[in-house]
Amino acid sequence: MSDGKQVVVGAIMQHIEQAGIHSGDSACSLPPYNLPKDVQDEIRDQVTRLALELGVIGLMNTQLAYQDGEIYIIEVNPRASRTVPFVSKCIGRSLAKVAARCMTGVSLQDQDFTREIVPSTYAVKEAVFPFNKFPGVDPILGPEMKSTGEVMGVGKTFAEAYAKAQLGAGDTIEKSGTAFISVRDHDKPYVVEVALKLQALGYSLAATHGTAKVIDAAGVAVTGVNKVAQGRPHVVDMLKNDEIQVIVNTTEGKQAIADSSMIRRTALRHDVFCTTTIAGALAVCEALEFGDKMSVYTIQQLHADLH
Repeated sequence: MSDGKQVVVGAIMQHIEQAGIHSGDSACSLPPYNLPKDVQDEIRDQVTRLALELGVIGLMNTQLAYQDGEIYIIEVNPRASRTVPFVSKCIGRSLAKVAARCMTGVSLQDQDFTREIVPSTYAVKEAVFPFNKFPGVDPILGPEMKSTGEVMGVGKTFAEAYAKAQLGAGDTIEKSGTAFISVRDHDKPYVVEVALKLQALGYSLAATHGTAKVIDAAGVAVTGVNKVAQGRPHVVDMLKNDEIQVIVNTTEGKQAIADSSMIRRTALRHDVFCTTTIAGALAVCEALEFGDKMSVYTIQQLHADLH
């Protein structure tokens, strides 16, 4: 938010899914749930300098990526965005109203909006998808936006907020049974952490043979399962027999996405929870670890606590 002379960061929202997933389809956390403080401060500095250099009056939406110690600017939009009502709900100030007044010449100082408001609770936005209304569609996420709505979960921890957001989005996660894992080569260095967390939560593990090899090498018990192209019995047979309760499936490349699409489509028909990113899988594990001990907060009380 800028009046041309002063800039105030409305909020930093951290996407849970990695860059490459459309921002409208990614779950996100406000405040960030695992982004280092020094990185957040550098983001604030960069965005402030951008707004002043561009001469922004009103709102500016910036998307950034962080990898290997570097911050990359993806895009800068000198306008409001879909995140504005979500952020306003979180911080208890209407950013659209503040921006409109800036555009008519009222300064941020005169509006008493001179500092970033960082909530003491976590708010998680989760996208709502229409996949169940379109039989045969592949629910994999990518750069094209597919969601048709969003929900918000609030908690004292990220895990509580994420768990509530999943409930709000109508995503039921079975708390026992078999978790099936199949990941692309790029994600194999991170798959053991997911496997260990799922095992600790009480799931039995099954995986395609390449992924199972990595998990087994780490000393984690796992059962190898055929891909569809490798012959029966295969993973889709297990899904049809209700032998799988959770799926972690990441893939890339046109052929690999096509080969694994039957897994995701069958999961959709059988109402089996499926996440298509490692980051999403780890967030789901946190929500499951949190359990059902959720608290209820009124939005009015949360806003009163901020001011």
